[in-house]
Amino acid sequence: MKRVYLLLAVLAVAAGLALLALAVAEHKGYVLFAYQGFRYESSLWAFLALLAVVWLALYLLRLLLRLLVASGGLVNPWSRLHGRRRVRLAREQGFLDLAEGRWAHALRHLRRAAEGEEQPLAYYLGAARAAHQLGQHADSDRLLEQALERQPQAELAIALTHAELQVARGQADAALETLQVMGERHPQHQLVLRQLQQLYVQRGDWSALLGLLPQLRKSKTQDDAQLAELERQAWCGRLAAAGRVGGGGQDALAALAQAWQQLSAAHRQEPELLAAYAEQLRVLGAEPEAEELLRGALKRSYDGGLVRLYGLLRGRDPGRQLQTAEAWLKQQPSDAGLLLTLGRLCLQCQLWGKAKEYFEASLVFQRHPETCAELARLLARLGETEQSNRLFQEGLGLLDQRLNCLPLPAPLAS
Repeated sequence: MKRVYLLLAVLAVAAGLALLALAVAEHKGYVLFAYQGFRYESSLWAFLALLAVVWLALYLLRLLLRLLVASGGLVNPWSRLHGRRRVRLAREQGFLDLAEGRWAHALRHLRRAAEGEEQPLAYYLGAARAAHQLGQHADSDRLLEQALERQPQAELAIALTHAELQVARGQADAALETLQVMGERHPQHQLVLRQLQQLYVQRGDWSALLGLLPQLRKSKTQDDAQLAELERQAWCGRLAAAGRVGGGGQDALAALAQAWQQLSAAHRQEPELLAAYAEQLRVLGAEPEAEELLRGALKRSYDGGLVRLYGLLRGRDPGRQLQTAEAWLKQQPSDAGLLLTLGRLCLQCQLWGKAKEYFEASLVFQRHPETCAELARLLARLGETEQSNRLFQEGLGLLDQRLNCLPLPAPLAS
């Protein structure tokens, strides 16, 4: 079938040429151009052939010039073609260098790529990171400024990078200023809020973190459990900071009480916050108040962590304190932490034998280093030196289980 079509096409072309030749033979036509001393005359068909030759010559000349220009671009290292190629290679190599930690090469390549691209943000940011890693902080800041000049609409991305680098340099105050400005302009932006959160935690600025929590909740950057834990952490830090006001004393107690009252009623029932408050009271010498606080809390709801802390407190009446803790033993007979607390309370009451029994009972349920240390101290005073030394060694081993894996020399022959 293809051969038939090809044959028909050849016949059609031949017929067309035959008709054209017939037309040329019968109707030659006549063309005359005369202008001042110039005169041109020919047949119509000769004139048309001349036009075709001129058009073909111009087309070939244009094609030749394009080929010469293209070949010149291939040879000329400063041609636009080579410029684009250099930018592409710099872009690819720069990001590879950055990922592999070749900071000087990354800086050079990414800076070159940024200068040759219409949208240079990513290259400026990468170059700024490379300069930061080289310790060239002024160059890093200058690159970020150039990025802002070239792409002012990317202000937020540039500011976030700048703040991150400032934190890495230890310039926490400058980073905070940068992020606060972005926070005013983009109050619900998740990355701004997350970086502010991290910076407040790093600085221990718990009041500021508590002020940021409503925005964090609105932004939905974290789930409720994470935000609740963050809030507990902030309040624990806030209570600890209040306990350090004025270096301790009555001013610190007043500040601590004020901070405690700022908590909601629900927060004042949380064991972790109760423990933080009681611990600060203990540090500031207000142990009786801390004991009363924990006794009331444990009466409402038993908590192992609070029980352990209760044993470290000396209330107004140690005997009553011991009776209170012994009442809890009826419901929690196998709680190693409670037995440790009872042993400590017995020490406060100078009940040495009873303290020893409670410590030994605690070790039956849990081999805890604190219990080993308490019993070892007591046995040393009671003259049981050998057993005391064994317990001290056991307590040290429990503090770091890796000690048991290290080789030791053979014991000396007696």
